[in-house]
Amino acid sequence: MAEYWYESQEGLRLFARVYPGPGPAAPTVLCLHGLMRTGRDFEDLAAHLAARYRVIVPDVRGRGLSARDPNFGNYQIPVYLADLQQLLAGLGAARVAIIGTSMGGLMAMVLAAMQPALITGIVLNDVGPEVDRSGLERIRGYAGKAPPVRDWAGAVANVRAVYGPALPGLSEARLEKLTRAGYREDAQGVPQPDADPLIAEPLKDTSKAAPDLWPLWGAIAKVPILAIRGEHSDIVSAATLERMKREKPDLSTVIAKSRGHAPLLDEPECVQAIDEFLAALGGRAVEVSRSA
Repeated sequence: MAEYWYESQEGLRLFARVYPGPGPAAPTVLCLHGLMRTGRDFEDLAAHLAARYRVIVPDVRGRGLSARDPNFGNYQIPVYLADLQQLLAGLGAARVAIIGTSMGGLMAMVLAAMQPALITGIVLNDVGPEVDRSGLERIRGYAGKAPPVRDWAGAVANVRAVYGPALPGLSEARLEKLTRAGYREDAQGVPQPDADPLIAEPLKDTSKAAPDLWPLWGAIAKVPILAIRGEHSDIVSAATLERMKREKPDLSTVIAKSRGHAPLLDEPECVQAIDEFLAALGGRAVEVSRSA
């Protein structure tokens, strides 16, 4: 795995991890994380996929090692997509498949509509063209509002409170791994959420936080898509998934058992579905995205 630093159009320093894969001809997979998360959510999946693909895993601006934006108004999908295009151009990725969790999946759908020649396929992790209002309100309730902690035990407790109901049965080791993907120690060694709390500000505008993407869903009808839904998701309702299938009959789907929003993508049914979907893309170049 290599570290890749690049600049946004206005000079913000941004970061991505790049797994080179088996060779220069390997197709590319781009992994896009969720709203208050970081690219570290994809560590295990990226390592798994790197046996067959080049894998690119950015920290979206304001998260992880990417710089925080002095203008929180830039925390929105059109700006994120401009950053992604800088990233892909710099790495020479002309054709990609995307795995996107939550916000990352929204980014993938919009990018596919904007630049259909770029995208070979999309894995949507617990997100679709319609965001259930109850899930949006839940996210608004915690985004940017994590209580301060003194140590890693406190950070784990915070993560358990936010994600525990959606991810029952996690071992303590898996919960700590999830925590360390979303927190990072400050100069004093105290864990801090690894995302700018001001990312939550644009969520106050529902039209931007949960846009109606049904018209876009029709526009990307020819793009191969795998939709993963948590069995108990409050972001993608069962009715929304059924409508997605009605309007796109070739849609591949999988239900992550005993998961809400969002599956971690280490669930056996998810890993198998992703492997089969990417393999079916054949010679196309591929890129992928993960949880709010």
